[in-house]
Amino acid sequence: MQPGDRVRVERAGVENEGVLMPSSTGEHLVVKLEGGYNVGIDRDEADVEVLESDVYAVEEGEETAPGGVSEITFEEDLPTISLISTGGTIASTVDYRTGAVTAQFDAEDVLRAVPDLAGRANYRGRVVANILSENMEPPIWQELAQAVHEEIEAGADGVVVMHGTDTMQYSASALSFMLDTPVPVVFTGSQRSADRPSSDNVMNAVCAVEAAKADAAEVLVCMHATQSDDYCALHRGTRVRKNHTSRRDAFETVGANPLARIAYETATEQGAEGAVATDAFEFRRDYRARGEADLSIAPDLAGDVELVKFTPGMDPAAWDYLDGKDGVVIEGTGLGHIHTDFIPRVEELVEDGTTVVMTSQCLDGRVCDRVYDTGRDLLDAGVIEAGDTLPGTAKVKLLWAEANSDDVAGTMRTDLAGELTEQSQPWR
Repeated sequence: MQPGDRVRVERAGVENEGVLMPSSTGEHLVVKLEGGYNVGIDRDEADVEVLESDVYAVEEGEETAPGGVSEITFEEDLPTISLISTGGTIASTVDYRTGAVTAQFDAEDVLRAVPDLAGRANYRGRVVANILSENMEPPIWQELAQAVHEEIEAGADGVVVMHGTDTMQYSASALSFMLDTPVPVVFTGSQRSADRPSSDNVMNAVCAVEAAKADAAEVLVCMHATQSDDYCALHRGTRVRKNHTSRRDAFETVGANPLARIAYETATEQGAEGAVATDAFEFRRDYRARGEADLSIAPDLAGDVELVKFTPGMDPAAWDYLDGKDGVVIEGTGLGHIHTDFIPRVEELVEDGTTVVMTSQCLDGRVCDRVYDTGRDLLDAGVIEAGDTLPGTAKVKLLWAEANSDDVAGTMRTDLAGELTEQSQPWR
């Protein structure tokens, strides 16, 4: 028996029927039941009957080590989509030794776990990392950008990056600055693991693959748009934010509507034979079209940039560790303010060669330090306004600008990848 087979498993008088899944241990069988839940069963104590072999036509392959590449071909005339795995819930399984969800799947395992992807494209599978996204670090962003660049050079018609949701917005921002891409690069993930009936992994993965086949050639994030299984939203990588810890529609474009909305049912039907599911997409804003940009990469990042949050009553000594940093991004209050006692500290940092950038804790609107005395004093101290750039995006951009720009202040004030609008506007 192999993962993907439909099996009947009996143990201690209890019978379960479902699809055999990859297991994180050799001692347990994992069976996905019809209701969506996975069950773990002691292999030695179970009687197993294979009811149907190869339910899902994805060959069992060896585990793909980081940097390895595998290929799965259905038909020659299908587009080629590169599936790049970094770990996260969409590529997770349950470790039945501990009951915890762990990142275990390589890219081929994702195809076995999401059989709906079969036949939509030919796939190149590549593992860059196998981590939970809270462990993501800038050096992995550099490896990821290089992997995406190489996959596009090798002829991929689109790239899907499978990533944990907690830090997805940072990674999407990083690749937005590091890459110019002629094809879509689509980040996706899952708020709920595949062993739960409410898992969003299938819908997010299908819509992400369809987005990677479509025309918007930018770095994007594709996740549930509502709590139901009806639409996914396509967000620009530099304007998206995870705004809920656990809801399936946790991701939102800040300050505007998402770039597009994808109707899941239409995408499922129209894209099943490899066609681009054009009718599934409702684009709400302009985008860079496929083939419009030439492929290029600028993967260098500065080593030492911090994002700090000002809060009332905090001790100025809390910022002592910022000495010697390449850059500091401040989440200020309102229009971009901090307590006046902190302004001399900011001035010291600037005089010592640290780039200090101001953003706002507010979800909408932009920094403007020309309205109140505090703001004017901050400008005099050398603070750079980041407009309506999101704080997390500003940190990633500053990491990139410090390593790639001769005019860091000018770069931080210039829109490079949709992160900075000319003026804040109501949602439209």
